[in-house]
Amino acid sequence: MTRAAGPAVTRAAGPAVTPAARPAAYAAAPAGRAARPRTTAPDGPLRLPPFPGRAFRARRTLRAYAELLRAPAAITVPGDVLAGALAAGRGAGPRTLGLAGSSVCLYWAGMALNDWADRQQDAAERPERPLPSGRISPRAALTTAAALTAAGLGAAALAGGTRTVLTRTLPLAAAVWAYDLGAKNTPLGPAVMAAARGLDVLHGTGPGPARPALAPAAAVAAHTLALTRLSRHEVAGAPPHEAALTALASAAAAAGTLTRAAGPVQGAALALYGAGYGPALARAVRHPAAPEVRRAVGAGIHALLPLQAALAARAGAPRPAAALAAALPVARRLARKVSPT
Repeated sequence: MTRAAGPAVTRAAGPAVTPAARPAAYAAAPAGRAARPRTTAPDGPLRLPPFPGRAFRARRTLRAYAELLRAPAAITVPGDVLAGALAAGRGAGPRTLGLAGSSVCLYWAGMALNDWADRQQDAAERPERPLPSGRISPRAALTTAAALTAAGLGAAALAGGTRTVLTRTLPLAAAVWAYDLGAKNTPLGPAVMAAARGLDVLHGTGPGPARPALAPAAAVAAHTLALTRLSRHEVAGAPPHEAALTALASAAAAAGTLTRAAGPVQGAALALYGAGYGPALARAVRHPAAPEVRRAVGAGIHALLPLQAALAARAGAPRPAAALAAALPVARRLARKVSPT
């Protein structure tokens, strides 16, 4: 889960200060601290570089939280809810959008909680992450996870009422927290993550019956199960068979979206799914080293969008399907700024 360094920021030199007027604080650094860098003009007064401004600190903090939450990856979340809502005949109205917002909050909560739980491991394997690098404190990350969970529950209550919260949102939130705090590093981890993503699809059904959305939930869960298994090998590389199993499971997930009356929109979405995810998986099958595994995992995260588009088309909603497919290049562009893994 590597991150590129933030943008370089240059500032003009500060005002001229004569040696006599120079503050004592700049004359020598306190014990244990490095002296502040300074430059001397060729023929006279010292110029002291200014402290970073508020705008720079705000951008740095915003960047750190975007990395903590894997913010751009949340673009793959509303499609789960939309697929469930369309399968249940609810449509893409304001209530569905409210439930999608709730799911995004819970997704970001899970990302913050993930880094809080993995902070010691990341200190050894990914020291550039926000917590081990010191840009965000563990307490702030845990507080962020709790606040986003509360926001997700509140948004669901407004969009779907108490019954939706009790039967849909709370189980989803419980799966997110259970994965990060206990199941992730156990053999049950991938299954719990797959269950969370399947529950996200059922979240879209609101207070209504879940049965119509079971097939879409199963397709998304199958994709997630295989992808989560593969993601466990991002650092050390995967066993030779793992990427092959992921490819087979992904093909099964795509096949699960098909219907006898599959139309051109559904076919195009599935073609996009295969074209974007298939080559990365094939490279990981041939060379299952860590870099190829990471690229395959990133492609698998983005592949959720055309998979969701195929599910929307399966429910007879070509316009939402086209919108989900159109979000794919946006997700890829954002991933160049903040890694989704």
